[in-house]
Amino acid sequence: MGAARNVTGSRHLLNINGKNILLDCGMFQDRINIKADRNWNFGFDPATIDYVILSHAHIDHSGCLPRLVKSGFKGKIFSTPATMDLCIVMLADSARIQESDTKYRNKRRIKQGKELLEPLYTENDAAQTMKFFESVPYRTKFEIEKGISFQFTDCGHIIGSAAIHLELIENKKTTHLTYTGDIGRYHDLILKEPDTFPQADYILCESTYGDRLHDTTEDAAVLLLEAVRHTCIEKKGKLLIPAFSLGRTQEIVYTLDRMRTNGLLPKIPVYVDSPLSTNATEIMRKHPEGFNSDILKYMEIDKDPFGFVGLEFIREAEISKSLNNSTDPCIIISASGMLDAGRIKHHLRNNIEDKKNTILMVGFCAEHTLGRALMNGEKEVKIFGDLFQVNADVIVLQSYSAHADYKEMLRFLECQDKKKLKQIFLVHGEINVQEHWKKTLMAEGFTDIVIPEFQDTIEI
Repeated sequence: MGAARNVTGSRHLLNINGKNILLDCGMFQDRINIKADRNWNFGFDPATIDYVILSHAHIDHSGCLPRLVKSGFKGKIFSTPATMDLCIVMLADSARIQESDTKYRNKRRIKQGKELLEPLYTENDAAQTMKFFESVPYRTKFEIEKGISFQFTDCGHIIGSAAIHLELIENKKTTHLTYTGDIGRYHDLILKEPDTFPQADYILCESTYGDRLHDTTEDAAVLLLEAVRHTCIEKKGKLLIPAFSLGRTQEIVYTLDRMRTNGLLPKIPVYVDSPLSTNATEIMRKHPEGFNSDILKYMEIDKDPFGFVGLEFIREAEISKSLNNSTDPCIIISASGMLDAGRIKHHLRNNIEDKKNTILMVGFCAEHTLGRALMNGEKEVKIFGDLFQVNADVIVLQSYSAHADYKEMLRFLECQDKKKLKQIFLVHGEINVQEHWKKTLMAEGFTDIVIPEFQDTIEI
């Protein structure tokens, strides 16, 4: 029901023993699916869903949970403890964006004499949604009811992220189904490596970067420092970094923190301009159990790897707006990573036409998003309905991706006996990438691989 030949809107609906289980309830974030109202219309009755099992807190996986609850869902939502903590702030922030964007659009509709719009959901809806959550630790077999149990394993994508492993018994037959969620990196700056997982009969496997290899994180640090020096020292401009509030922002801040510790970072202001990024960073500080040995060792000399002299986390809108009036060189890290919402769009609007500035793209952007347009080299883009010339430099860094490349995904699947694995379904990827990933898997000895379309139904 989502992320089928598409990267956003993860929703996979499973019927077993007459029960309906939804794996993730993500928001569509690309323009085509938004236009088709797929965030408003699920394609199924939310009141018929008995359980949701959530892989992680990113909005393309969790963002329509408040809409699900608002539309009649009365079941339970299972997640890891860290994912539950993150959803408290992530869903509330998403609700504020829904309300703010609707208010902005309604100003125009009033002038045009059009009917006013309602937000997808409100902050109150997000708060109500948290009442349905129940946390389950990693590696704990949890029985939902007779014949239906699952466990989470760490997949190293963000704090609290998990692959979901279901054990399903129907008509005295046991089936093991794994949903990978988003697979993380094996040399992540902050997080532990993805964990091995139990043998599956069927796998729903992500495929975001099924056609490419990432640069190393060491390369990323060098290129980031080059971008800082070129923009802020040589051009005396602003370095704008659109970054997801959870995961990417903390990686960038941690990299800059190490640079400052080693005396490499120029003495310029660094702003994290996002209330959500600020809240997410605080939650990450509370979950060091997900950190790898490198950052834990670094924390022996620097107790706070997400804070240094010259770094300011901004919550207030007025301070955010004041950055646009300043001409001083600085680094601004702001959400969202795909440039589809949030404060970064305002910074972009005010700085994109000045050639002394740089826009540093550090993560995946779905098709038909503003971020993808910039990554594709378009020279004119639309922001808040107005056209702007892209005069600022645009630099793309893929090394910071929280998604595994195809070699890392193959490593993730190494724990599986190919002879026992009956079928793999490729989700969370664009079709051309998925076709490349399928060929790679087949060359490695995996056999029955399916690329489902939106609303495909498969009987197993």
